[in-house]
Amino acid sequence: MITQVRLSQFRCFNSLDVHTGPQRTYVVGKNAQGKTSILEAICVLLRLQSPRTSTVTDLIKSHTNGFAIEGIFNDTRLSYRHTGEGRQISLDSKLQPKSADYLAVARVTWFANTDLELVKGGGALRRRYLDFLGVQSVPGYKKALSNYERTQRSRNALLKEGRPRREIAAFDSSLIESGELLMEARSELCASLGPLARTSCEEISGQADNLEIRYRPGCNGPFAEALAASRDEEDRLRQTVCGPHRDDIEVTLNGLKASAFASEGQQRSIALALKIAQARHIENLHGRPPLLLLDDIFGELDTERRNRLLTALPSQAQAVITTTFLDWVDNTASDAVFLLSDGRLTSGK
Repeated sequence: MITQVRLSQFRCFNSLDVHTGPQRTYVVGKNAQGKTSILEAICVLLRLQSPRTSTVTDLIKSHTNGFAIEGIFNDTRLSYRHTGEGRQISLDSKLQPKSADYLAVARVTWFANTDLELVKGGGALRRRYLDFLGVQSVPGYKKALSNYERTQRSRNALLKEGRPRREIAAFDSSLIESGELLMEARSELCASLGPLARTSCEEISGQADNLEIRYRPGCNGPFAEALAASRDEEDRLRQTVCGPHRDDIEVTLNGLKASAFASEGQQRSIALALKIAQARHIENLHGRPPLLLLDDIFGELDTERRNRLLTALPSQAQAVITTTFLDWVDNTASDAVFLLSDGRLTSGK
């Protein structure tokens, strides 16, 4: 459970102290006040990555040279500082040269308006959905993903230059080894997520919709064989044409392709169900749910579905929720409520 977070020179904030309750914490405010940045800072502190950008310098407040985030999760004090000299992370004031121990402290599931693209967007977003979960739940996943991406970039550079096949083949073994691990892990993740997503969608929709997801690998047959068979096409297109960078998830609702036939409200419910499934998978695997960060995701849902969504969240999970208003919530008596305005948080109770 996260209990406090301090931001310095992060996004729009010079400084901000955030205190959270043990169950749900609502941050309420108008648009463009920085609500999303508060959740982003918590995610960056706990997972060392932003769900909004891959460029760390985007997180630094304008006209400053770096940012710092500190917080307490359970009894552990975490610190993440970024300056022109790079990243510095510490646990209980002890510097961490590697991230493995740091990342083992806490797990996170992020909900955002952009999650709708999990249903109607391209495959890259669904791969990122699997990767964010895989890094938190599958041993060796982060290393395999980094190795695959690095090897694919090197291999593609040679293909683009039209280099001899023997030079390109020097990368095949590493590409296949890391690629096979990724595809096996993603297949198993989808198999575990499928029933959880289906149940979550039923809970949000009031049993009205049947959601199914299936893993669709980025090659036909074993990766090594598919890679060898794709050489002519690789030479023609000058890029690696099969592998986990082409993986996808097929999403259907009531037997039909969700991106084409589901309504806007149904697509929103599907996206939320996929994220709840992510949280429940982590809870099943590690014995406790992740921290839930929900960023103003209720817009296209009617009041009944909004409250069913809150009920569908893992019951023992701590959640930090941003919203523009609270009059739709059935009961906030046991929740912490804060109002955000002009860069300051004040109690809403």
